[in-house]
Amino acid sequence: MLEKLGKNQVNPTIIYCDSSYAIKLSKNPVMHGRSKHINVRFHFLRELTKASFVELVHCGSKEQLADVMTKSLKLDVFLKLRGLLGVCSENEIN
Repeated sequence: MLEKLGKNQVNPTIIYCDSSYAIKLSKNPVMHGRSKHINVRFHFLRELTKASFVELVHCGSKEQLADVMTKSLKLDVFLKLRGLLGVCSENEIN
């Protein structure tokens, strides 16, 4: 996509993932018995990782910013992740 915009991607795009198994599978081309029926999307990600377009970095579940949009969380975890996103409450605006 960047190429079509006339830009070159110098460094790989970092994707934060809380699944260490998925990261290991993306780096290891050996197919395991448990992973023989993996979706086509996974193989695409493996190819991007191998070509250094994408880098998967482990991010613990407690630091996963996307969880604030997809899961019900305890209030303190919600407030922490909301703050990391840069979203503030209505009271903080005034």
